Amino acid sequence: MSDLRNTSLLDSKGARWMVLVFLSIPMFASYFFDDIFSSVSHIFSDPGLIVDLGWNAAEYGSYGGAYSILCVCGGLIICGMLLDKWGVRFTGSLFVGLMVGGAALVTYAISGTFAHSGFCSWLQKWMAKPSLTLAIIGCSIFGLGSEIAGVAVTRSIAKWFKGKEMAMAMGLQLALARLGTATALISVPFLVNATSGRVLFSQTIRPAQVGMILMVIAVAVWALFLFVDAKFDRQMSARIEASSGKPVEKDEFKFSDIGKILSNKYYILISLLCVFFYCCIISFRRFATAIIIPRFDIDQDLASTMVALIPFCTMVFTPIFGYAVDRKGRGTRLMLLGSVMVLVAHLIVAFAPRGMAWCGYVGIGLLGIGYALVPAAMWPSVPKIIPEKNLGTAYSLVYWIQNIGLLVVPIFVGKIIDKTNARFITGEASLTPQNESLAAYSSAVNAEYLFIALGVAAVIVALVLCRESDKRPDLELDAPNKK
Repeated sequence: MSDLRNTSLLDSKGARWMVLVFLSIPMFASYFFDDIFSSVSHIFSDPGLIVDLGWNAAEYGSYGGAYSILCVCGGLIICGMLLDKWGVRFTGSLFVGLMVGGAALVTYAISGTFAHSGFCSWLQKWMAKPSLTLAIIGCSIFGLGSEIAGVAVTRSIAKWFKGKEMAMAMGLQLALARLGTATALISVPFLVNATSGRVLFSQTIRPAQVGMILMVIAVAVWALFLFVDAKFDRQMSARIEASSGKPVEKDEFKFSDIGKILSNKYYILISLLCVFFYCCIISFRRFATAIIIPRFDIDQDLASTMVALIPFCTMVFTPIFGYAVDRKGRGTRLMLLGSVMVLVAHLIVAFAPRGMAWCGYVGIGLLGIGYALVPAAMWPSVPKIIPEKNLGTAYSLVYWIQNIGLLVVPIFVGKIIDKTNARFITGEASLTPQNESLAAYSSAVNAEYLFIALGVAAVIVALVLCRESDKRPDLELDAPNKK
């Protein structure tokens, strides 16, 4: 770090990539914690399994949707404006803190310590499941902190890589962040033993405890980023002053800028694509094992490995696609191709013959490649149509629209699964292996109908965006990023 004090950061390639690592580690921790139950989601919908936590599929869906509650209720918009007004370092630090605090509250809520405490007994006077209520509150705080931290990370990459390898940098950041998801999907089934007929509190809390260790590391790395970014800004101001001969005047954020952003039809199209596309993947991932296990008649371990293809594909392909966008462009076409791939993937998962696991691998692999294609082209497109001073607000508004979907869709999927199960299993007499299997299969197919509809919407929006880009080549949405 002592050598860094004497280093010019403005044109240092090594410094740029070092900062990218600093920015990626907090997102790795966030993605890991967000998916602590994704690869064992079937434990909440299995009527033959006793889970001490006591949640069913609909309640788990409510917990998953809680990530977006504060975001949707205006938190993202307000905090995005604060990001533009107060800067990345102060605002980002505030919300990294909220991310860690929310994760800590979730960890406490799902622990046996809380379940057997006097506080829990007191809360039971007013609510049936205090652990669920407390976890929902913690998840909503964690979600707001994570989303604004993510906006701060994206905005910082846009600043550090402007006119350089922006799409590749954003792709690598996404790849490293999704490594957190992959790590969770693979490791959590080993931490939570769902094959013994009973899942104890000591098992459900293990993934969260690992997540908290990662959060502590993330805070330490974020502190290093603050030091380097402050020096970058000082050097940039000094260069501008030296070339112009006068002090740098800060371009202040104005509330009227929000109207300008929302009146930009290209921005609206990107936002709509974002919500439809991400709901096809993130909301699906929360229920992935509950869908894949009965659809392809496979066990938990194989299902977890299959779902892990999603982040692993993005880790491999997102930087490659980002490199292509930087040098060749064609961003809107890649968004369309990725949307089509995701739609095809859900059609395979919904309608492929039961018991053919290779079809599942093909479908999930296509989902992962599509998940790499669209973000690699979409996120670097926003700085092309929005001024740099408004990027915090612009990215926050995109995330806000996205989180409306991420709040609603998991709740709907959880209810679809529970209602389908109820049609087959109405009492102890109906709790037979044949009925359980049929209920699980039917609920998986019914849930997929929703994801297929979202995929169709994503393809339509991507087609319109391609057409609008052809009408306005001056926006350079399909032009290479690297100058």
